[in-house]
Amino acid sequence: MGQSHRSQKVADRIKVVVAGLLEGKIKDPRLGFVTITDTRVTGDLQHASVFYTVLGDETQREATAAALKSATGVIRSAVGKDIGTRITPSIEFFLDGLPESALALESLLETVHQRDAEVIALRANAQYAGESDPYKAPRVIDEENEENEEEEE
Repeated sequence: MGQSHRSQKVADRIKVVVAGLLEGKIKDPRLGFVTITDTRVTGDLQHASVFYTVLGDETQREATAAALKSATGVIRSAVGKDIGTRITPSIEFFLDGLPESALALESLLETVHQRDAEVIALRANAQYAGESDPYKAPRVIDEENEENEEEEE
């Protein structure tokens, strides 16, 4: 079932607040080049899942995950002050698999393009297995043949 309008608005606001905090207020040296890609909130607004990507290798991803885990309390209190709901949602960070999925999809598309090029190259020298027109032509009945048949009867 889809998210309600209110939970979608809260999720969007949390995304903006977290991105602003990571850009300005949180000064952890382990924090790499982070992009907040999505935020989802449960229907009762008690839990928020924040998805992020990190530009860099695996060590930078691990360092950023540790920095986000240590800054979760500061981020949650800032979100609580900003969104003004009765209950401040708990926040959990997830590394978004979007870049890996996009890379896998790009490699599959490249394979498809290569195979299409092979098929086009094979098609250039192809010949018909039978005649060029595989359909039966309709019978043409000559009027002369009809007259000869009638005379014979």
